[in-house]
Amino acid sequence: MRTLELREYESRVVSGVRLGPADRALYANDQLSARIGIRELPAERLEVTASACVGVLRLDALEIRIRPKYLGTDLDVLRMMEYAAGRRDLLDASRMVLGGAPHLRDLVALLVTEECERILAHGVRRDYVTVEDDLRAVRGRLLVDRQVLRHHGRPDRLACRFDEHDGDIVDNRLCAAALSLAARTAGSSTVRARARRAATRFAQIAPTPLGDLRAAWESLDHHRHNAHYRRAHRWAALLLGGGGIDGLFTAGSLASRALLIDMNALFEAFGTRLLREAADGTGWAVREQSRHRGVLLDERTGRSYGEVRPDLLLSGTVGGVPQRLPVDLKYKLYEHKKLTPSDTYQAALYAHALARQPPGVPPTCVLVHPGDTSAARQSVAVRRFDGAVSARIRTVSVRLPAVLGTPEGAERRALLRKVWSAVAG
Repeated sequence: MRTLELREYESRVVSGVRLGPADRALYANDQLSARIGIRELPAERLEVTASACVGVLRLDALEIRIRPKYLGTDLDVLRMMEYAAGRRDLLDASRMVLGGAPHLRDLVALLVTEECERILAHGVRRDYVTVEDDLRAVRGRLLVDRQVLRHHGRPDRLACRFDEHDGDIVDNRLCAAALSLAARTAGSSTVRARARRAATRFAQIAPTPLGDLRAAWESLDHHRHNAHYRRAHRWAALLLGGGGIDGLFTAGSLASRALLIDMNALFEAFGTRLLREAADGTGWAVREQSRHRGVLLDERTGRSYGEVRPDLLLSGTVGGVPQRLPVDLKYKLYEHKKLTPSDTYQAALYAHALARQPPGVPPTCVLVHPGDTSAARQSVAVRRFDGAVSARIRTVSVRLPAVLGTPEGAERRALLRKVWSAVAG
Protein backbone atom coordinates (compact mmCIF):
# COMPACT_ATOMS: atom_id res chain seq x y z
CA MET A 1 0.00 0.00 0.00
CA ARG A 2 1.29 3.44 -0.93
CA THR A 3 1.57 6.11 1.75
CA LEU A 4 0.89 9.83 1.39
CA GLU A 5 1.97 12.21 4.17
CA LEU A 6 0.82 15.81 4.35
CA ARG A 7 0.29 18.53 6.92
CA GLU A 8 -2.90 20.19 8.05
CA TYR A 9 -4.42 22.47 5.38
CA GLU A 10 -2.03 21.03 2.77
CA SER A 11 -3.21 19.76 -0.62
CA ARG A 12 -1.53 17.12 -2.84
CA VAL A 13 -2.26 15.29 -6.10
CA VAL A 14 -1.43 11.55 -6.24
CA SER A 15 -1.11 9.69 -9.54
CA GLY A 16 -1.96 6.07 -10.23
CA VAL A 17 -4.68 5.78 -7.57
CA ARG A 18 -8.44 5.53 -7.92
CA LEU A 19 -11.23 5.02 -5.41
CA GLY A 20 -12.74 1.58 -5.00
CA PRO A 21 -16.32 0.72 -3.94
CA ALA A 22 -15.32 0.42 -0.26
CA ASP A 23 -13.57 3.82 -0.45
CA ARG A 24 -16.72 5.45 -1.83
CA ALA A 25 -18.85 3.81 0.86
CA LEU A 26 -16.47 5.14 3.52
CA TYR A 27 -16.38 8.61 2.04
CA ALA A 28 -20.17 8.83 2.04
CA ASN A 29 -19.82 9.74 5.74
CA ASP A 30 -20.42 13.50 5.91
CA GLN A 31 -18.23 14.03 8.96
CA LEU A 32 -15.33 12.26 7.30
CA SER A 33 -15.63 14.20 4.04
CA ALA A 34 -15.67 17.45 6.04
CA ARG A 35 -12.30 16.60 7.65
CA ILE A 36 -10.43 15.52 4.54
CA GLY A 37 -11.25 16.33 0.93
CA ILE A 38 -10.73 13.73 -1.79
CA ARG A 39 -11.46 14.59 -5.42
CA GLU A 40 -11.06 12.20 -8.34
CA LEU A 41 -9.21 13.68 -11.30
CA PRO A 42 -8.74 12.32 -14.83
CA ALA A 43 -6.01 9.74 -15.56
CA GLU A 44 -6.38 7.91 -12.22
CA ARG A 45 -5.33 10.81 -10.05
CA LEU A 46 -6.60 11.90 -6.62
CA GLU A 47 -6.48 15.37 -5.12
CA VAL A 48 -6.23 15.09 -1.33
CA THR A 49 -6.87 18.21 0.78
CA ALA A 50 -6.42 18.18 4.55
CA SER A 51 -8.33 20.48 6.88
CA ALA A 52 -7.72 21.09 10.58
CA CYS A 53 -7.46 17.41 11.42
CA VAL A 54 -4.67 14.97 12.23
CA GLY A 55 -4.63 11.22 11.81
CA VAL A 56 -4.87 8.38 9.30
CA LEU A 57 -7.28 7.41 6.53
CA ARG A 58 -6.79 4.09 4.74
CA LEU A 59 -8.12 3.66 1.21
CA ASP A 60 -7.88 0.45 -0.79
CA ALA A 61 -4.60 1.48 -2.45
CA LEU A 62 -3.46 4.50 -0.43
CA GLU A 63 -2.86 5.31 3.23
CA ILE A 64 -3.20 9.03 3.94
CA ARG A 65 -1.38 10.32 7.01
CA ILE A 66 -2.02 13.89 8.13
CA ARG A 67 0.62 15.26 10.48
CA PRO A 68 0.17 18.19 12.89
CA LYS A 69 1.21 21.61 11.62
CA TYR A 70 1.60 23.53 14.90
CA LEU A 71 2.93 20.61 16.97
CA GLY A 72 5.97 18.42 16.54
CA THR A 73 4.63 14.85 16.26
CA ASP A 74 1.47 12.76 16.47
CA LEU A 75 2.49 11.88 20.02
CA ASP A 76 2.18 15.58 20.91
CA VAL A 77 -1.44 15.46 19.72
CA LEU A 78 -2.10 12.66 22.20
CA ARG A 79 -0.31 14.66 24.91
CA MET A 80 -2.63 17.53 24.06
CA MET A 81 -5.63 15.23 24.45
CA GLU A 82 -4.38 14.00 27.83
CA TYR A 83 -3.88 17.56 29.03
CA ALA A 84 -7.34 18.58 27.83
CA ALA A 85 -8.76 15.61 29.78
CA GLY A 86 -7.19 17.01 32.95
CA ARG A 87 -4.19 14.72 33.32
CA ARG A 88 -0.66 15.95 33.95
CA ASP A 89 1.10 12.57 33.83
CA LEU A 90 1.82 13.02 30.16
CA LEU A 91 2.91 10.21 27.89
CA ASP A 92 6.52 9.09 27.93
CA ALA A 93 8.01 9.35 24.45
CA SER A 94 10.93 7.04 25.28
CA ARG A 95 8.67 3.96 25.35
CA MET A 96 6.77 4.80 22.18
CA VAL A 97 9.39 3.44 19.79
CA LEU A 98 7.65 1.29 17.18
CA GLY A 99 10.31 1.20 14.46
CA GLY A 100 10.41 4.48 12.55
CA ALA A 101 7.96 7.32 13.04
CA PRO A 102 4.66 5.80 14.22
CA HIS A 103 1.45 7.37 13.01
CA LEU A 104 -1.41 8.42 15.23
CA ARG A 105 -3.53 5.30 14.82
CA ASP A 106 -0.69 2.95 15.81
CA LEU A 107 0.05 5.10 18.84
CA VAL A 108 -3.58 4.89 19.99
CA ALA A 109 -3.58 1.12 19.37
CA LEU A 110 -0.44 0.84 21.51
CA LEU A 111 -1.99 2.92 24.31
CA VAL A 112 -5.13 0.77 24.30
CA THR A 113 -2.97 -2.35 24.51
CA GLU A 114 -0.79 -1.02 27.33
CA GLU A 115 -3.76 0.11 29.41
CA CYS A 116 -5.54 -3.22 28.92
CA GLU A 117 -2.38 -5.09 29.91
CA ARG A 118 -2.36 -3.06 33.14
CA ILE A 119 -5.98 -4.00 33.77
CA LEU A 120 -5.16 -7.69 33.34
CA ALA A 121 -2.28 -7.33 35.79
CA HIS A 122 -4.34 -5.27 38.26
CA GLY A 123 -7.42 -7.47 38.11
CA VAL A 124 -10.33 -7.60 35.67
CA ARG A 125 -13.58 -6.24 37.03
CA ARG A 126 -16.57 -8.52 37.42
CA ASP A 127 -20.12 -7.53 38.26
CA TYR A 128 -23.53 -9.11 38.77
CA VAL A 129 -25.31 -9.60 35.45
CA THR A 130 -28.98 -10.54 35.20
CA VAL A 131 -29.40 -13.79 33.25
CA GLU A 132 -32.51 -15.64 32.08
CA ASP A 133 -32.05 -19.36 31.43
CA ASP A 134 -33.82 -22.70 31.58
CA LEU A 135 -32.44 -24.79 34.46
CA ARG A 136 -33.12 -28.13 36.10
CA ALA A 137 -33.49 -26.55 39.54
CA VAL A 138 -34.83 -23.16 40.61
CA ARG A 139 -32.19 -20.48 40.87
CA GLY A 140 -33.09 -16.91 41.69
CA ARG A 141 -36.64 -16.20 40.57
CA LEU A 142 -38.99 -18.57 38.71
CA LEU A 143 -40.56 -16.87 35.66
CA VAL A 144 -44.08 -18.27 35.96
CA ASP A 145 -45.50 -16.80 32.74
CA ARG A 146 -42.56 -18.04 30.66
CA GLN A 147 -42.70 -21.44 32.37
CA VAL A 148 -46.40 -21.88 31.55
CA LEU A 149 -46.03 -20.74 27.95
CA ARG A 150 -42.84 -22.59 27.04
CA HIS A 151 -42.39 -25.49 29.48
CA HIS A 152 -45.89 -26.41 30.67
CA GLY A 153 -45.78 -29.80 32.36
CA ARG A 154 -41.96 -29.95 32.22
CA PRO A 155 -40.61 -29.84 35.80
CA ASP A 156 -37.16 -30.68 34.42
CA ARG A 157 -37.01 -27.32 32.51
CA LEU A 158 -37.52 -24.33 34.81
CA ALA A 159 -37.42 -20.77 33.44
CA CYS A 160 -35.39 -18.72 35.91
CA ARG A 161 -33.99 -15.24 36.23
CA PHE A 162 -30.89 -14.88 38.40
CA ASP A 163 -27.78 -12.76 38.94
CA GLU A 164 -24.45 -14.15 37.76
CA HIS A 165 -21.13 -12.70 38.94
CA ASP A 166 -19.44 -12.41 35.56
CA GLY A 167 -16.80 -10.48 33.65
CA ASP A 168 -18.93 -10.22 30.50
CA ILE A 169 -19.83 -6.57 31.12
CA VAL A 170 -19.53 -3.34 29.12
CA ASP A 171 -16.27 -2.39 30.86
CA ASN A 172 -14.55 -5.47 29.42
CA ARG A 173 -16.47 -5.63 26.14
CA LEU A 174 -15.18 -2.19 25.16
CA CYS A 175 -11.61 -3.26 25.85
CA ALA A 176 -12.11 -6.53 23.97
CA ALA A 177 -13.50 -4.77 20.89
CA ALA A 178 -10.67 -2.21 20.78
CA LEU A 179 -7.97 -4.87 21.28
CA SER A 180 -9.47 -7.01 18.53
CA LEU A 181 -9.41 -4.04 16.15
CA ALA A 182 -5.82 -3.16 17.11
CA ALA A 183 -4.69 -6.76 16.64
CA ARG A 184 -6.13 -6.84 13.11
CA THR A 185 -5.24 -3.40 11.82
CA ALA A 186 -2.18 -1.92 13.58
CA GLY A 187 0.68 -1.22 11.20
CA SER A 188 3.35 -2.26 13.69
CA SER A 189 3.86 -6.02 14.01
CA THR A 190 4.94 -5.51 17.63
CA VAL A 191 1.70 -3.75 18.51
CA ARG A 192 -0.36 -6.36 16.65
CA ALA A 193 1.31 -9.18 18.58
CA ARG A 194 0.82 -7.52 21.97
CA ALA A 195 -2.78 -6.60 21.15
CA ARG A 196 -3.49 -10.15 19.99
CA ARG A 197 -2.32 -11.64 23.28
CA ALA A 198 -4.41 -9.23 25.34
CA ALA A 199 -7.40 -9.60 22.99
CA THR A 200 -7.38 -13.37 23.46
CA ARG A 201 -7.65 -13.02 27.22
CA PHE A 202 -10.37 -10.33 27.08
CA ALA A 203 -12.36 -12.39 24.54
CA GLN A 204 -12.50 -15.21 27.07
CA ILE A 205 -13.66 -12.84 29.80
CA ALA A 206 -16.20 -10.87 27.69
CA PRO A 207 -17.29 -12.92 24.64
CA THR A 208 -20.44 -10.87 23.95
CA PRO A 209 -20.00 -8.36 21.08
CA LEU A 210 -19.92 -4.71 22.12
CA GLY A 211 -22.67 -3.57 19.74
CA ASP A 212 -23.28 0.15 19.28
CA LEU A 213 -20.31 2.16 20.50
CA ARG A 214 -22.30 5.27 21.42
CA ALA A 215 -24.79 3.33 23.53
CA ALA A 216 -21.98 1.43 25.25
CA TRP A 217 -20.04 4.63 25.99
CA GLU A 218 -23.10 6.41 27.38
CA SER A 219 -23.86 3.43 29.63
CA LEU A 220 -20.42 3.56 31.27
CA ASP A 221 -20.18 4.88 34.80
CA HIS A 222 -16.69 5.24 36.21
CA HIS A 223 -16.44 4.88 39.98
CA ARG A 224 -14.01 3.49 42.53
CA HIS A 225 -14.51 -0.10 41.35
CA ASN A 226 -13.56 0.59 37.74
CA ALA A 227 -11.49 3.77 37.97
CA HIS A 228 -8.48 1.85 36.62
CA TYR A 229 -10.43 1.33 33.36
CA ARG A 230 -10.86 5.05 32.66
CA ARG A 231 -7.85 5.61 30.40
CA ALA A 232 -8.29 2.29 28.60
CA HIS A 233 -11.89 3.20 27.83
CA ARG A 234 -10.93 6.64 26.54
CA TRP A 235 -8.32 5.29 24.11
CA ALA A 236 -10.59 2.40 23.12
CA ALA A 237 -13.45 4.76 22.25
CA LEU A 238 -11.05 6.94 20.26
CA LEU A 239 -9.80 3.96 18.25
CA LEU A 240 -13.24 2.42 17.68
CA GLY A 241 -14.90 5.75 16.91
CA GLY A 242 -12.36 6.89 14.34
CA GLY A 243 -11.47 9.98 16.37
CA GLY A 244 -15.09 10.95 17.01
CA ILE A 245 -16.61 10.33 13.57
CA ASP A 246 -20.16 9.00 13.92
CA GLY A 247 -21.08 6.00 11.81
CA LEU A 248 -17.62 4.46 11.52
CA PHE A 249 -18.24 1.79 14.16
CA THR A 250 -20.10 -0.70 11.99
CA ALA A 251 -20.15 -4.44 11.49
CA GLY A 252 -18.15 -4.11 8.28
CA SER A 253 -14.60 -3.05 7.52
CA LEU A 254 -15.22 0.70 7.77
CA ALA A 255 -14.38 0.76 11.47
CA SER A 256 -10.73 0.02 10.71
CA ARG A 257 -10.28 2.65 8.00
CA ALA A 258 -10.01 6.02 9.73
CA LEU A 259 -8.83 7.82 12.82
CA LEU A 260 -8.98 11.59 12.33
CA ILE A 261 -8.95 14.05 15.23
CA ASP A 262 -10.61 17.44 14.80
CA MET A 263 -7.95 19.88 15.96
CA ASN A 264 -10.44 22.77 16.22
CA ALA A 265 -12.42 20.90 18.87
CA LEU A 266 -9.24 19.67 20.57
CA PHE A 267 -7.77 23.18 20.76
CA GLU A 268 -10.98 24.46 22.37
CA ALA A 269 -10.77 21.74 25.04
CA PHE A 270 -7.03 22.38 25.46
CA GLY A 271 -7.45 26.18 25.76
CA THR A 272 -10.27 25.78 28.26
CA ARG A 273 -8.14 23.53 30.46
CA LEU A 274 -5.15 25.87 30.15
CA LEU A 275 -7.07 28.99 31.22
CA ARG A 276 -8.74 27.14 34.09
CA GLU A 277 -5.30 26.10 35.31
CA ALA A 278 -3.89 29.61 34.80
CA ALA A 279 -6.83 31.21 36.65
CA ASP A 280 -6.34 29.03 39.73
CA GLY A 281 -5.68 31.30 42.71
CA THR A 282 -6.49 34.54 40.87
CA GLY A 283 -10.06 34.83 42.13
CA TRP A 284 -11.42 34.80 38.58
CA ALA A 285 -14.07 32.33 37.39
CA VAL A 286 -13.81 30.63 33.99
CA ARG A 287 -17.16 29.68 32.48
CA GLU A 288 -17.18 27.38 29.47
CA GLN A 289 -19.66 27.79 26.60
CA SER A 290 -21.98 30.07 28.60
CA ARG A 291 -25.20 30.65 26.66
CA HIS A 292 -26.82 34.06 26.32
CA ARG A 293 -30.23 34.14 24.63
CA GLY A 294 -31.13 37.72 25.53
CA VAL A 295 -28.46 39.38 23.38
CA LEU A 296 -30.16 39.07 19.99
CA LEU A 297 -33.91 39.81 20.02
CA ASP A 298 -36.61 39.84 17.37
CA GLU A 299 -38.06 43.33 17.91
CA ARG A 300 -41.34 42.34 16.27
CA THR A 301 -42.06 39.49 18.67
CA GLY A 302 -39.71 40.27 21.56
CA ARG A 303 -38.38 36.72 21.45
CA SER A 304 -34.79 35.56 21.27
CA TYR A 305 -33.43 35.78 17.73
CA GLY A 306 -30.47 33.54 18.41
CA GLU A 307 -27.96 32.39 20.96
CA VAL A 308 -24.60 34.01 21.70
CA ARG A 309 -22.14 31.54 23.18
CA PRO A 310 -18.45 32.47 23.56
CA ASP A 311 -15.94 29.69 24.14
CA LEU A 312 -15.07 31.14 27.55
CA LEU A 313 -16.31 33.93 29.77
CA LEU A 314 -13.89 35.14 32.46
CA SER A 315 -15.37 36.94 35.47
CA GLY A 316 -13.51 38.59 38.32
CA THR A 317 -12.98 41.72 40.39
CA VAL A 318 -9.99 44.05 40.07
CA GLY A 319 -9.64 46.91 42.54
CA GLY A 320 -13.22 46.39 43.68
CA VAL A 321 -14.51 46.78 40.11
CA PRO A 322 -16.32 43.74 38.61
CA GLN A 323 -15.01 42.74 35.20
CA ARG A 324 -16.09 40.29 32.53
CA LEU A 325 -13.98 39.21 29.56
CA PRO A 326 -15.19 36.98 26.67
CA VAL A 327 -12.54 34.72 25.12
CA ASP A 328 -12.67 33.03 21.72
CA LEU A 329 -10.38 30.04 21.04
CA LYS A 330 -9.28 29.69 17.40
CA TYR A 331 -7.03 26.98 15.98
CA LYS A 332 -5.49 29.34 13.44
CA LEU A 333 -1.98 30.75 13.07
CA TYR A 334 -2.81 34.44 13.41
CA GLU A 335 0.68 35.59 14.30
CA HIS A 336 1.55 35.99 10.58
CA LYS A 337 -1.78 37.09 9.11
CA LYS A 338 -4.76 39.33 9.77
CA LEU A 339 -7.90 38.14 11.48
CA THR A 340 -10.54 36.86 9.10
CA PRO A 341 -13.67 39.07 8.79
CA SER A 342 -15.90 36.36 10.31
CA ASP A 343 -13.71 36.03 13.41
CA THR A 344 -13.46 39.82 13.71
CA TYR A 345 -17.24 40.31 13.54
CA GLN A 346 -17.86 37.49 16.02
CA ALA A 347 -15.32 38.86 18.52
CA ALA A 348 -16.74 42.40 18.13
CA LEU A 349 -20.23 41.12 18.97
CA TYR A 350 -18.90 39.29 22.04
CA ALA A 351 -17.13 42.45 23.20
CA HIS A 352 -20.17 44.72 22.74
CA ALA A 353 -22.68 42.32 24.25
CA LEU A 354 -20.81 40.51 27.03
CA ALA A 355 -17.64 42.36 28.09
CA ARG A 356 -17.49 44.51 31.20
CA GLN A 357 -14.40 46.66 31.62
CA PRO A 358 -13.36 49.38 34.10
CA PRO A 359 -14.70 52.89 33.39
CA GLY A 360 -12.98 54.47 30.42
CA VAL A 361 -11.77 51.17 28.96
CA PRO A 362 -13.56 49.93 25.79
CA PRO A 363 -15.19 46.49 26.10
CA THR A 364 -12.73 43.85 24.95
CA CYS A 365 -12.79 40.33 23.53
CA VAL A 366 -9.60 38.20 23.56
CA LEU A 367 -8.88 35.79 20.74
CA VAL A 368 -6.47 32.99 21.77
CA HIS A 369 -4.66 31.01 19.05
CA PRO A 370 -1.57 28.77 18.74
CA GLY A 371 1.73 30.39 17.84
CA ASP A 372 4.99 31.82 19.10
CA THR A 373 4.51 33.81 22.30
CA SER A 374 7.25 36.23 21.23
CA ALA A 375 5.27 37.34 18.17
CA ALA A 376 3.69 40.78 18.18
CA ARG A 377 0.08 40.72 19.37
CA GLN A 378 -2.70 42.19 17.29
CA SER A 379 -5.10 44.74 18.69
CA VAL A 380 -8.07 45.74 16.54
CA ALA A 381 -10.20 48.72 17.52
CA VAL A 382 -13.86 48.98 16.56
CA ARG A 383 -14.67 52.66 15.99
CA ARG A 384 -17.94 54.51 15.56
CA PHE A 385 -18.45 57.14 12.87
CA ASP A 386 -17.46 59.86 15.33
CA GLY A 387 -14.06 58.18 15.83
CA ALA A 388 -14.67 56.92 19.39
CA VAL A 389 -13.51 53.36 20.11
CA SER A 390 -16.54 51.26 21.00
CA ALA A 391 -14.81 47.88 21.37
CA ARG A 392 -11.42 46.23 21.10
CA ILE A 393 -10.19 42.78 19.96
CA ARG A 394 -6.88 41.50 21.30
CA THR A 395 -5.03 38.37 20.14
CA VAL A 396 -2.90 36.17 22.38
CA SER A 397 -0.74 33.37 20.97
CA VAL A 398 0.00 30.23 23.00
CA ARG A 399 3.06 28.10 22.28
CA LEU A 400 1.62 24.60 22.51
CA PRO A 401 4.91 22.66 22.93
CA ALA A 402 5.85 24.88 25.89
CA VAL A 403 2.56 24.19 27.69
CA LEU A 404 2.81 20.44 27.05
CA GLY A 405 6.51 20.10 27.80
CA THR A 406 6.95 22.26 30.91
CA PRO A 407 6.91 20.07 34.05
CA GLU A 408 5.31 20.93 37.36
CA GLY A 409 7.21 23.41 39.50
CA ALA A 410 8.33 27.01 39.47
CA GLU A 411 8.90 27.05 35.71
CA ARG A 412 5.35 25.93 35.01
CA ARG A 413 3.85 28.40 37.49
CA ALA A 414 5.77 31.18 35.74
CA LEU A 415 4.43 29.99 32.38
CA LEU A 416 0.84 30.00 33.65
CA ARG A 417 1.25 33.50 35.12
CA LYS A 418 2.53 34.70 31.77
CA VAL A 419 -0.45 33.18 29.95
CA TRP A 420 -2.92 34.66 32.41
CA SER A 421 -1.31 38.09 32.26
CA ALA A 422 -1.49 38.09 28.46
CA VAL A 423 -5.16 37.04 28.41
CA ALA A 424 -6.62 38.95 31.35
CA GLY A 425 -4.43 41.99 30.69
